[in-house]
Amino acid sequence: MSLPSHVDVAIIGAGAAGLAAARTLENSALSILILEARDRIGGRSHTTILENNIIFDVGCEWLHSANKNSFVPIANELGFVIDKTRPRWREQSLNLGFPPEQRDDFLKAMDEFDARVEAASDLPEDTVASKWLEPGNRWNAQIDAISTYINGCELDQVSTYDFDAYEDTGENWRLSKGYGALIAAYGAPCKVALNTQVTLIDHSGPRIRIETSRGTLTAGKIIVTAPTDLIANESIRFQPALPEKVAAAAGLPLGLADKVMLALDDPEALPRDGHLYGALDRAGTGSYHLRPLGQPCIAGFFGGSFARQLEDAGEGALAAQAIDELVALIGADFRKKVRPIGESRWAHDPFARGSYSHALPGHADDRATLAAPITGRLFFAGEATSPNFFTTAHGAQESGVRAAKEVLASSSAV
Repeated sequence: MSLPSHVDVAIIGAGAAGLAAARTLENSALSILILEARDRIGGRSHTTILENNIIFDVGCEWLHSANKNSFVPIANELGFVIDKTRPRWREQSLNLGFPPEQRDDFLKAMDEFDARVEAASDLPEDTVASKWLEPGNRWNAQIDAISTYINGCELDQVSTYDFDAYEDTGENWRLSKGYGALIAAYGAPCKVALNTQVTLIDHSGPRIRIETSRGTLTAGKIIVTAPTDLIANESIRFQPALPEKVAAAAGLPLGLADKVMLALDDPEALPRDGHLYGALDRAGTGSYHLRPLGQPCIAGFFGGSFARQLEDAGEGALAAQAIDELVALIGADFRKKVRPIGESRWAHDPFARGSYSHALPGHADDRATLAAPITGRLFFAGEATSPNFFTTAHGAQESGVRAAKEVLASSSAV
């Protein structure tokens, strides 16, 4: 599609937040256009179909806090089947080196760490979350590994206030056709200009001028939903400059979580929806979902600095590490029964630079700073602006609805 010369509301980014903003505004009298740098909608959600019709959610995969997740009613409305099988993330299938008494000891250490973090959230000053690990506890490395999965980084980079603010109801569901497929279906009615990279937002005049890779247009109002790293490094610039927004985005960098999919030649040898940790004594290790949704594959999950090292090592490094860890657990013969068929590389994605946000120590308040509107014309959304559901697609969706309502409120006030 060709770009119009002017729209009432331009939305930067066709991820869950941008799509939700557009869907919320679709019945208003305002003209709406989403500007998306990629050649697809969905942002950090994307479902692909691999061999043997294996569903691979390259990005978000789980309906976290499902009993409060805004995408659950959307899935029901759009006819997407929800699988409520309980994830076994805290377990080790096949009785491989994690006997019940050790698992109970680990869970106790994890729960006690969470309790210390919760207590520390009442302190007058924020702290680094790693401070609340028990010195010398044998499970500290494994607790740090969990942080790399849920925060995309190790605990020494995480705000205690922010860690405690996240709302986890313990309900985690999946979609048989993929989360990315749901978000794409949700956004299908939206008007989107693809392959349109925004580089400058000039809000100095009566109309906002937007420079893109496909030309320039103007807008009356704008909703920015770009990932924080693109604001922090000024891949998208503001004129006049918005130093408080750039600083807030820098305080909410994207951590990294990457996935690799391995096809199984003998899937029945492994339990459906089982789980393995690659190692229990180091933070840099994989978490493995065995035969997710009964599919003939293993989904490997890496996070934090270890995931960055593997990405930087080049294509195939994630798979090689996953296979080595699984072979060490299951046995040398397993190497012949598994092969890589897909992987993510979010740190090297120029339109993401990572997976999801975490607040650096002392920067938990940056979420509210980033979310705040400016002069009734510039609005901000995205998972990083969610006060309690950051890192998630539904947090992004709710933020898009919130920003759209702010647009409507500002329009009715004129």
